[in-house]
Amino acid sequence: MTPLDIRDGAAPTGGTPREPASFRAAVDAMGTATVHPRIELAPIRPPQRLAPFSYALGAEVVHPDSPVVPTDSEGDAFGRLILLHDPDGDEAWHGVFRLVAYIQADIDAALAADPLLPEVAWSWLVDSLESRGEPFTALGGTVTATSSVRYGDIAGPPRAHQLELRASWTAMNTEMRRHVEAFCEVLAFAAGLPPAGITHLRPDSYTHTDRP
Repeated sequence: MTPLDIRDGAAPTGGTPREPASFRAAVDAMGTATVHPRIELAPIRPPQRLAPFSYALGAEVVHPDSPVVPTDSEGDAFGRLILLHDPDGDEAWHGVFRLVAYIQADIDAALAADPLLPEVAWSWLVDSLESRGEPFTALGGTVTATSSVRYGDIAGPPRAHQLELRASWTAMNTEMRRHVEAFCEVLAFAAGLPPAGITHLRPDSYTHTDRP
């Protein structure tokens, strides 16, 4: 994954020289992340009222034969990672940089019915963050598995199952690259992607995300 050009897509909140140098350094670091080759990253419009300064990335799992639509996607696995910065700090954050993550992925019926799914999905995030060695604190969030049934004249499969993960945590410095990589690793897990460089050998062993 090549470094992102933060001039493309949505600009961080403010867009003036008054932006703190530490915020610019954090944004630049987000653009240097190296992620799974099937995941595309692009800047998207950040929220405007959550903090004095903010920046956001959209992420989507790309199929070889489909276009990338990282913003407001209807793909089967996508997410967004928002960087919030308050130079004065925030009591609830216990710091000045807060990362807010959202991931949604289609899953199969058996996985959706597994009562341990929330615990497993949350462990993906905790392990991904801890394994990279960048300090963080105040981690919290939710994991939700949903099932829906379509009736009448509506497109899509009769039954659908989704995993949603919402989380936020405080980064203790401007080295945001590892946080982006951890977020994308969780997205890859949720999408059922094989490790980078590994290909399924049998067509019937493909997950739903590997089928054309």
